[in-house]
Amino acid sequence: MKTKLLGALVGATVLMGASGAFAQDALTLQLKWVTQGQFAGYYVAKDLGYYEEENLDVTILPGGPDIAPEQVIAGGGADVITTWMAAGLAARERGVPLVNIAQPFKQTALQLVCGPDSGITSTEDFPGKTLGVWFFGNEYPFYAWMAKLGLSTEGGEEGVEVIRQAFSADPLLQGQADCISTMRYNEFKQILDAGIPEEDLVIFDYVAEGVGMLEDGLYVLEDRLEDPAFVDQMTRFVRASMRGWAYAAENPEEAAEIILNNDQTGAMTLDAQIYQVEEAAALTQGSNGALDEADYRQTVDTLLSAVSPDNPAITAEPEGAWTSIVTDGL
Repeated sequence: MKTKLLGALVGATVLMGASGAFAQDALTLQLKWVTQGQFAGYYVAKDLGYYEEENLDVTILPGGPDIAPEQVIAGGGADVITTWMAAGLAARERGVPLVNIAQPFKQTALQLVCGPDSGITSTEDFPGKTLGVWFFGNEYPFYAWMAKLGLSTEGGEEGVEVIRQAFSADPLLQGQADCISTMRYNEFKQILDAGIPEEDLVIFDYVAEGVGMLEDGLYVLEDRLEDPAFVDQMTRFVRASMRGWAYAAENPEEAAEIILNNDQTGAMTLDAQIYQVEEAAALTQGSNGALDEADYRQTVDTLLSAVSPDNPAITAEPEGAWTSIVTDGL
């Protein structure tokens, strides 16, 4: 009897050990914004089991207007976040040691769009106009641009009037602003859906204006990268995420359905999500997840070229703000 009991205990111990050895690594991803096609790659990777195949149990937290990913990760609420590089660098300079570990979005989607009745055809027409700007870390590219143009943002005939724009196209559609901030995959479509054709709009692309900055990179806290196990988890996470983005690019309708199934708000239609998936996936073209140092330099140089009270993103050259330690293992 004792021999049988001892054998049973040993067997149970072996099984428990095996179960622990194959337990999935739990990770929490905090998104910059709400559940939508902008983040299709991550939801697709989760829904199709790509994370599971990498032995990861990933929880995806949607963002929103009252959620700052930089604060969430600083408070221990996430392992990895998506955010714009300007916001990530600003947070780093202010004491939150964020490090860019991957850059799925190689292209950018930020635009300033001016209405057909604005009287604006070039940047020379900006003085005296009202421009809509997002804040919460999204304002840095705009202020860098205005500083480059030598325009005051305090209003008046020689400057521009800045209004704090909500995350919609309403200020343009309701005549509250001459131009507004839009993302190609989101607010821009709201303008088109309102019946204003693209050919009637004047569109300023931030990259073309020389003030392009990287969007939607993946960031972690610096001290976490001292743990080889965490680096390995992040490598598996990025690899699975990029698989998700590749699948979304090839299957936008299915990816949009996945987004809808994960969106509890029901705020967007299937057609709107398909459009957003297609536009967002296009931003990943040419990227395997690794950050291009030239793109990083453009963002940093743009921010440093416009250091002023209106552009408080960074005031000094960042050190240790990005690493390839994760993507080197892809």
